[in-house]
Amino acid sequence: MKKHGEYFNFDGGQLRCDGVPVARLAGEFGTPLYVYTERGFSRRFTELSDALSGVENLICYSVKSNSNLSILRLMNGLGSGMDVVSGGELYRALRASVPASRIVFAGVGKTDEEILYAIDSSILMFNCESFPEIQAIERLSAARDRCTDIAIRVNPDVDANTHHYITTGKKENKFGISIEDLRDHYDFLGELKNTKLKGIHCHIGSQILEVEPFIAALDRVIAVIAELRENGFREVEYVNLGGGMGIRYKDEEPFSVEKWAELVKARIKPTGLRLIVEPGRYISGNNGILLVRVLYKKKSGSKTFLITDGGMNDLIRPSLYDAYQRIVNCEHRDGVETVDVVGPICESGDFFGKDREISTTEEGDLLAVMSSGAYGMAMASRYNSRRMPAEVMVTGSGEAMLVRRRDTLDELVSSELL
Repeated sequence: MKKHGEYFNFDGGQLRCDGVPVARLAGEFGTPLYVYTERGFSRRFTELSDALSGVENLICYSVKSNSNLSILRLMNGLGSGMDVVSGGELYRALRASVPASRIVFAGVGKTDEEILYAIDSSILMFNCESFPEIQAIERLSAARDRCTDIAIRVNPDVDANTHHYITTGKKENKFGISIEDLRDHYDFLGELKNTKLKGIHCHIGSQILEVEPFIAALDRVIAVIAELRENGFREVEYVNLGGGMGIRYKDEEPFSVEKWAELVKARIKPTGLRLIVEPGRYISGNNGILLVRVLYKKKSGSKTFLITDGGMNDLIRPSLYDAYQRIVNCEHRDGVETVDVVGPICESGDFFGKDREISTTEEGDLLAVMSSGAYGMAMASRYNSRRMPAEVMVTGSGEAMLVRRRDTLDELVSSELL
């Protein structure tokens, strides 16, 4: 793909999504507004699916990256499974008509209610993060007179070389079970009656830009499976490599998915294992933008602030991770200025970008925060009692389809009691 997604580009001086001027979408649906490209989502999934051909695989889209029902339905139509991390995400996947047999349930803190919901739905398997969790699944499966398939998430102690908040494969992280601890529990696993070990899972982090950490983790996981089989766990048939493939936000150079896939397949084929991967940001990230309107242009000493109608409640990544996302004026202008792009929230951390060079911008202009398709709307909130933004999908035929309407004021308080 091109630098920030080939389906968002300038033509005739205007930013367009798959040929549709985004200014037209903002005029029709208001701002703040998330805009997605249907063709972009489809293209990314197909690229990954094609690259993995030749080994039995299941691509489970990571619902947490962008959980809009229309996106889940689109992914399901392409043959994708789903990686869910809560009962709510499981509900969304099922509402989008995803077969339960293509759903895996991850996460470190599953409640009894969520576990029972997943068991009753007959999902493919749980990705288990601790032995107490496995005990809970065993107990609840026995109560349902069911046998439930699980994978164990091992912590391979591989450094993903990414932001410390999204590194998940080191010993000091809360995720997964160490390989040494797994060995100490072979007897425990062998005594389970209502839970069957079917796979080993790992997920070493997010926004990973190098192939090497994935391959190092995969090598360790394959060795773990070989040892398990030697110790009597011959029904282990899945290796789940998780997700974490990075994208370009600024000037990063993500690795070739084809190169990654060739290295993965070379290791999987001799084992006869089935492969599961759980991409989220890789599919959704560059295929969405957030549109915001400049309310005020404020000078303060040497600083210039563009105060927009979108805030950290709409897109929290820059505030939470100090994450960089490219910001552009949706209309090409001559001249450049250095500005802080901020929102209306009552927090000093409410910003989209600081000290950014942007084409000359005036009040009323429309800005796009690029690469907002992942962990944008999915992490949005109603902080400051602000209404959640609308979401629009531009289809392959150029139709703008409203896939989530903007909150009403009544909806802000609809769950509260007086």
